Amino acid sequence: MKKIFIYISVGLFAAGCNKFKSDINTDPNRPSKASGIQLIANAELSLPGLSSSPQGEYHAQYLGETQYPGASLYPDGGTSFYGLYQGPLMNLQTVLNSNELTVLEGPIVNQKAVAKILKAYFIWHITDRWGDVPYTEALKGSGDFTPAYDKQEVIYDSIFKLLSEANAMIVPGNIANEIMYNGDINKWKRFGNSVHLLAALRLSEVNPTKATLEFNKALVDGVMTANTDNFTFRHIADATNQSYWYGQVVNQNRVWWALTETLVDYMNPINDPRLPVYGKKASGNIYKGIPFGLTVGVPNTTSYSLMGDSIYAQNAKIYLVTYAQVLFAKAEAAKRGWIPGGDVDAKLNYDLAIDQSIRQWTGTNAGVAAYMLQSGIPYNPATALQQIGMQRWVHLFMHGFEAWAEWRRTGFPNNLVTPGGRAIPLRHAYPPNEVFNNGANYQAAVQSQFGGVDGLYGKVWWDKP
Repeated sequence: MKKIFIYISVGLFAAGCNKFKSDINTDPNRPSKASGIQLIANAELSLPGLSSSPQGEYHAQYLGETQYPGASLYPDGGTSFYGLYQGPLMNLQTVLNSNELTVLEGPIVNQKAVAKILKAYFIWHITDRWGDVPYTEALKGSGDFTPAYDKQEVIYDSIFKLLSEANAMIVPGNIANEIMYNGDINKWKRFGNSVHLLAALRLSEVNPTKATLEFNKALVDGVMTANTDNFTFRHIADATNQSYWYGQVVNQNRVWWALTETLVDYMNPINDPRLPVYGKKASGNIYKGIPFGLTVGVPNTTSYSLMGDSIYAQNAKIYLVTYAQVLFAKAEAAKRGWIPGGDVDAKLNYDLAIDQSIRQWTGTNAGVAAYMLQSGIPYNPATALQQIGMQRWVHLFMHGFEAWAEWRRTGFPNNLVTPGGRAIPLRHAYPPNEVFNNGANYQAAVQSQFGGVDGLYGKVWWDKP
């Protein structure tokens, strides 16, 4: 009876509303359709989630659990990607499909270019975590509830295509009411090309020829040139848009995360200027990392270096793609022979990357000169790729998913631990609901990639065995 009552009530209410003229029910101050920039801005609000995740910090072994260490021990089970499709990607696709964008918010081609760049960035993040995922047939709404999974190699080709198209279509003229670069279209252009460059680097072990081609294309199109180009999400000191970590540590009083022993033991002996930003001193006025993979909680959290105040501040910055990342990529490319200059240019980019990373995190170049003289830091052609990999890992602190992807590609750091013999995952398992929601395509994807086993240890395409 309750269901019948609800259905009748809705039907009567709808019929009653239809008796009124449409203009009576229209609020001119609340448009029924979101504008292109509103959809873009709404998609941007999902960007912190690509970084602010305990799961990502565990996979990169930046943080260890103090209260519930079992949460960091790589439990089995799927991880959902539905929110990324249903939220930011659907918003961006709506912009790309729209014929109703207005020049009042900036050149329409620039609005669509920004939507393409963001779509490529979100898809890049998704495929690197899960492997093959829906792409070509995705984002069609009611037109297709069971999209096929595209091969990751095909998705990467699509990412490069989206970014190249965006770069080519941009014209002079900023866009309005955009929250990442305040509408600066030139910074968007450099960001898109920087994503192109970093995505190309991901192919270093599976297709170095294509990687070299796409890497150089991005360089020619123009990448980031300063820390002011950093793709940074800025939280505000207000509960409406505060840092995830502030909500956990301060609002919920969850003092559950400390820097890992692996991180502190690398940074502390060489007086890394970034360490006082990353974490606090423990009892005894020393920096001490927590062994990753403890099986029991730590009753006294002051025994280990907890996250630094600025890391979990209410208005904390989230560094998503940065100039230092681009410099580390250029250093690696020079060492690999993808770009001219060899070890000379590799050293120049490596040194500048460390300098810009320290400036980014500390706000000053104080300590850079002394740090560059520390043992193991000066560029050495014989160990260059390991040095670049380690410094990239330090720089990517709190951007765990990106650091995890780079660890899978390069193997650095090469001293991450396997708690209780539990290896670091190589991918995320698909959402459990896919078995029911999209069963045939899910099974086909799992079979073609991993021999029918949807687990944490099948390798994605670019993670060459």
